[in-house]
Amino acid sequence: MSHRPTPSPTSTGPLRAGLVLLFALGSTSGCMTEDYIESPRPLYGEEPVDYPLTLWDAGVEGQTLLRVRVTNMGIIDSIEVAESAGHPGLDSAAVAGVRDLRFQPGRRNGRRARMWATLPVIFSKRPQDTDSPLGLP
Repeated sequence: MSHRPTPSPTSTGPLRAGLVLLFALGSTSGCMTEDYIESPRPLYGEEPVDYPLTLWDAGVEGQTLLRVRVTNMGIIDSIEVAESAGHPGLDSAAVAGVRDLRFQPGRRNGRRARMWATLPVIFSKRPQDTDSPLGLP
């Protein structure tokens, strides 16, 4: 069982949701002898991911690092856990939570291309610093 909160601007209590900081952890490269590659970019800044209620209540926290393959249409067609949060329930929630995200497709030499991107999903009961690239203090 999981719980997806309805965040509000006036909410002062902790949200029972993981946070996926949506940006592709990758680089743009360019050189006259190499392909020019732009990583896929998420269409939104942050999205809540269901935090399994039993793990929330037990105080289990962690970060799952996912590799997602983004098609040339901006849809995820494959997801891999690159780095586990240390609990299979958090990893499963992370995978389920990003499955329907949409991206601006990556580009190779100016043309849309299917490519991999890395997404961190943070499960924490503490507020996250969203100015930090991974939402970590």
